Amino acid sequence: MPCPGERQALSTPDPSATRDAAAVRFPPPLVPLIAIAAGVLIDLAGWPLAVPAPGWVRYGGGGLLILLGIGAMIAAIGLFRRTGQDPKPWESTPEIVSTGIYRFTRNPMYLGMGLLQAGIGVVLANLWIVLFVPISWLVIFWIAIRHEEAYLESKFGETYLRYKQRVRRWL
Repeated sequence: MPCPGERQALSTPDPSATRDAAAVRFPPPLVPLIAIAAGVLIDLAGWPLAVPAPGWVRYGGGGLLILLGIGAMIAAIGLFRRTGQDPKPWESTPEIVSTGIYRFTRNPMYLGMGLLQAGIGVVLANLWIVLFVPISWLVIFWIAIRHEEAYLESKFGETYLRYKQRVRRWL
């Protein structure tokens, strides 16, 4: 019991302990969007860093990266929907999806976001956006992937650990 005039500290329960979901608090798709905006702003602020390639190479290569990124995200989301799952990482995961694109990468949505970000950078001839891709992935790892993996290991145990051994995080 606190003394008169003292405040009692209230303990807030860990939401991941009371919910069947990963403790992801920030929407991962916003990370590449912020990186793209930062690259554009740096370029506009007078520190341009161009992609050293002619226009047709930039448009072709960037377009291919964009298509691969969108394709990876659509394939992953489609598998989630077909299995009745919500792709939002802060929602419950009833089962591990290990078919389709998930046979090649554990994080096809995040891989797709990075490819899309790189493709936009290449098309815009903005090397800043491309250089921010590894930073975006590092931030996504920190805010989402590590929480998702801890949740999946806790929920599915050996099944998820075997999946992790078979399939790489990125490619």
